[in-house]
Amino acid sequence: MSGLDPILGQHDIASPDDMEEFGRRIGGMLRPGDLVVLTGPLGAGKTTLTRGIGEGLHVRGPIQSPTFVLARTHPSLDGGAPLVHVDAYRLGSAAELDDLDIDFDGSVVVVEWGRGMVDGIRDVWWELEIEREWHGHGVDDACGTVAHESALDADAPRRVKVTRHGAPTTLEG
Repeated sequence: MSGLDPILGQHDIASPDDMEEFGRRIGGMLRPGDLVVLTGPLGAGKTTLTRGIGEGLHVRGPIQSPTFVLARTHPSLDGGAPLVHVDAYRLGSAAELDDLDIDFDGSVVVVEWGRGMVDGIRDVWWELEIEREWHGHGVDDACGTVAHESALDADAPRRVKVTRHGAPTTLEG
């Protein structure tokens, strides 16, 4: 097993601090060439998770949402892989992601809002889908829509589902 394979499945996260700690654990598992896509609604904790990943990778911060610059590179503080943090929310296609000229081979790349944009970039990549308000608190209907952003509870639990996409891992002997 490699990358995030040891943590495939669902993880209940109780608080923002726990989300950041989960990210630190993930950061310690990632290597150059690894690609992670974060999926979830606004305010789900994608940037908080990425902040923890950066800490686990020992990269220079601060790690903030790259919404307006699209991508930020955080160099390693100890000779490891840099973290490239991408916000694909405003990108219209995978071609626009490719136009950012990211070093996918030499970096750990985390793409927020990247669902449907990374197929074909790596043979294997991981998606972390973050669900907020999964226990019913703050959700106003069965569709999961929220009446008002102010009704959301930043400290409410989250559920993170880790999935591997791409070719199966082969055993090396």
